[in-house]
Amino acid sequence: MCFNLTCNKSQIFLLLEVFFIKQELPINGQIRAKEVQLIGENGEKLGVMSLNEALEKAGDKNLDLVLVAPNSKPVVCRMMNYGKYKFEQAKKEKEAKKKQRTLEVKELRVTPNIEEHDFGFKLKNAKKFLTDGNKVRITVRFRGREINNSKAGEVVLNKFIEGLEDVATVEKKPKLEGRNMFIILAKKAEK
Repeated sequence: MCFNLTCNKSQIFLLLEVFFIKQELPINGQIRAKEVQLIGENGEKLGVMSLNEALEKAGDKNLDLVLVAPNSKPVVCRMMNYGKYKFEQAKKEKEAKKKQRTLEVKELRVTPNIEEHDFGFKLKNAKKFLTDGNKVRITVRFRGREINNSKAGEVVLNKFIEGLEDVATVEKKPKLEGRNMFIILAKKAEK
């Protein structure tokens, strides 16, 4: 913000314009009603009065008059510290974003004739992904003539299902799409 007195008018206008764009509720001079139902800072009803009276009461207590219900007759306004209110709202949104977790689908690719050690390694990675809360998509890729023996791919996927049955549930059964067969596993719901 610009607090010194060397700001020119265009900077002040820009500053005010940015402030008004971010704000959601009309306050003080932005309210265009003749009569308002006034609610005090603690939630008590102070009655119906003219807008000027309400602005005066809010000004006496160094608070803002905020329009909270524009569609009612008469409109409802509340006395509050609007800057503090906006700060609290931003804080709540930030906390909600922190707790929010995006769900990822991790993919593991294998071949129908995977070796035992490689299978164990992929199984360990799948367990790690599932315990982290992600979904796992295991894809068997058929190359060349391997597609003729798609049962081998289904056997590999069933081995994965058996190996992960303690931590995962099958979301999609083995399905063949083109040259790939896949399953999707999700973490088991905790009881």
